Amino acid sequence: MKILILGAAGQISKMLINRLLQETDAELVLYARNANRRIANSDPSRITIVDGDFNDSAKLLEAMEGVAIVYLNDMNSPEATQTIVDAAKKSGVAKIIGATILGIYDEVIGEFGKWNARMVGRTGTNRHKESAKIIEDSGIDFTLLRLTWLYNQEDNERYMVSQKGEPFIGAQVARQAVARLIMDIIENPAIYSNKSLGVSEPNTDFPKPSFY
Repeated sequence: MKILILGAAGQISKMLINRLLQETDAELVLYARNANRRIANSDPSRITIVDGDFNDSAKLLEAMEGVAIVYLNDMNSPEATQTIVDAAKKSGVAKIIGATILGIYDEVIGEFGKWNARMVGRTGTNRHKESAKIIEDSGIDFTLLRLTWLYNQEDNERYMVSQKGEPFIGAQVARQAVARLIMDIIENPAIYSNKSLGVSEPNTDFPKPSFY
């Protein structure tokens, strides 16, 4: 299986890459701006590095050749998301896993919801909401990950998920846990088919993240 990671220089992407290399025999295409400077090719027999922009349709089509699963690490630009989806359709990609933010359905309630709205702002939320709709309406099998506030904690792979339409609970989650969830989806792509998941850490129903 061949997997394309868009935004491969990001923190979660790098954790995911390490897990994929250790736990699978998948071929990886790592796509990022200035990729050759920012990403080390630790296994040239399995890794292809592509230096490209999310709005570069030709480069995306080249990167998606033979790809079954795309992981998109950043959905801040609806225009870029549309370009990616168009390329994925032309390339016959089977599944898109997209990382977005919490709050795109006004699902974050209580004091944490108020704090989150102040911190993120309506403009940022709306851009992610538009990107999510593009993927939801694409006709390609997808799983969206609405991530709460992120931090790093080695070996903390605890996560819980909520469904679209349910209140979002949980003020934080470790990037390591998000990487584990993505791995779980890659290993069983049908598990959250065409779902938009709220992703947080159990027992973090706080008014704001503990690191703020």
